[in-house]
Amino acid sequence: MLTELQARFLQEPNFAVVAALRPDGTPNLSVTWIDWDGEHVLVNLNTTRKKLQYLRDDGRTSVLVLDRENAYRWLGIDGEVAEITTEGANDHIHHQARVYRGRDRYDLGPDEQRVLVKVRPTRVTAYGVA
Repeated sequence: MLTELQARFLQEPNFAVVAALRPDGTPNLSVTWIDWDGEHVLVNLNTTRKKLQYLRDDGRTSVLVLDRENAYRWLGIDGEVAEITTEGANDHIHHQARVYRGRDRYDLGPDEQRVLVKVRPTRVTAYGVA
């Protein structure tokens, strides 16, 4: 569903705005790091985030990724949560720290648990990212 260029765009240090639906139907938006595993958009969250509960309750989501150098170049992905897992989540956040911060490790809190939210794209729109 994504072109090769769009897949690479998700693996670059571009920030994303991820939307989830609150129980009353209003959107919850937050800026986050983003990744792509060849099939799913990957969102790595701390288990204490409200967004995680919203995505568990209603798996519909939307992700807007903005080019870090030109916000008028963007990729929008609507999708459904395919899986939420702790498997590989801590390793993944360390990988993301390398991509976004140039550091080998992400500083996890003493009791911090990470989860990977895997989003299956259902619709892709883009501007400047063919």
